[in-house]
Amino acid sequence: MSSPRANNSQANKGTLLKWLPWVLLLIVIAAFIWLFTSMNSASNAWEPPRTTPEEQQASAPVSDTPAPISSYHNAVARASQSVVNIYTTQAMAEHPYIDDPVLRRFFENQDSQQGAGPTNLGSGVIVSEDGYIVTNAHVVEKADEITVAFSDGRKSRAKVIGTDPDSDLAVIRVDMTGLTPLGFREEPIRVGDLALAIGNPFGVGQTVTQGIISATGRTGLGVNKFEDFIQTDAAINPGNSGGALVDARGELVGINTVIFSRSGGSMGIGFAIPTALVVVEQVMNALIKDGRVSRGWLGIEIQSQLRDPTQLETTTGVEVLKVVPQGPAAKSGLQVGDVILTIDDVEMTDANRLIQYVARKPPNTVLNAQILRRGKNAQVEIMLEERPVQEVVQRPVAMEGGLEEPDYYGQAQNRPMMSEEERDRMREELMKLFEQEGAVQ
Repeated sequence: MSSPRANNSQANKGTLLKWLPWVLLLIVIAAFIWLFTSMNSASNAWEPPRTTPEEQQASAPVSDTPAPISSYHNAVARASQSVVNIYTTQAMAEHPYIDDPVLRRFFENQDSQQGAGPTNLGSGVIVSEDGYIVTNAHVVEKADEITVAFSDGRKSRAKVIGTDPDSDLAVIRVDMTGLTPLGFREEPIRVGDLALAIGNPFGVGQTVTQGIISATGRTGLGVNKFEDFIQTDAAINPGNSGGALVDARGELVGINTVIFSRSGGSMGIGFAIPTALVVVEQVMNALIKDGRVSRGWLGIEIQSQLRDPTQLETTTGVEVLKVVPQGPAAKSGLQVGDVILTIDDVEMTDANRLIQYVARKPPNTVLNAQILRRGKNAQVEIMLEERPVQEVVQRPVAMEGGLEEPDYYGQAQNRPMMSEEERDRMREELMKLFEQEGAVQ
């Protein structure tokens, strides 16, 4: 005979088993409803495109140090001790009419300025412990006195060792030892790399600005005969000429040279002469050793092949427009109308590339050129000669090249002199003015 407790337990189990299937059914139905709702809402919602982990890793910025960079103080401290401020003065010539007893009164207000020339600003980079400094040629051009101010407050007079107007580079030297030269970067600079410009803008003192490398190999600006500029958006202003463009490690990548500006100040388009392509190093060594730069010369006038931007086919090569008589090209048999395709298996894509390639070769170097003559390929061997001295390139108005204070006095000195007839007429007019002043008094 069963007890009442056992009967209650069996009744509870029966009730549980009776409702359990219904509870499970409700749970399954609820799960299906939730899943259906989630899938429907997910298919209708917009999501922004996502990059894959591989793409994120490929586009991640590359750092020179394992940890994220929060300051460039170490790089600036390393480089700034090797960047100097350069002040140049030019003595003014006495006006040719200053001794005229009548015209002298016209110049009386300018007597205090006679002999006091303008002071121009620039920068430079120490490249040796014994006082050699590289800067721009236009910074020290026509300078009668050069003063170099160092980052530690010391100053010294400097003398010009040599200038190369074709590349706008110059080497000066101070009589000092134990200086800290700035190391040159060995690896080629890349577009997107960080750039720090160090110089003396507007004479306010040594200043550092930050940007990136915007482009490399910039040519055709009409600033120098030999152009292969680095372009940067680091702020470069008047007074930065000859200063350093360094990377995130404080290594020299270029010499700040020119800016494109419509206002006279930085517009985010500055240009520096690169050090990675041996431009600065080659010129600097030649100036220190010989005081001048010797370059190879072909003796031809050229132009790039005309290109139609609407055509899909690319046209390369450089057409010969003129051959200098008795020049290297003439002696080798090169003719007007020939198209130079390659030199030493290097494709000549345009005229500037050919000029740059030849200029970096020393005289007496033999070049093997592949040409196209009247539709047929031919090979020509050319022995380079030394490039003759040519006129200085005039800077275009749109390019603010000097980056120093305007030489108003120098501009005035270049004005044409008066003729004797104009001088006599001016004397008569001044005599009348002086007589009227005397009558009034």
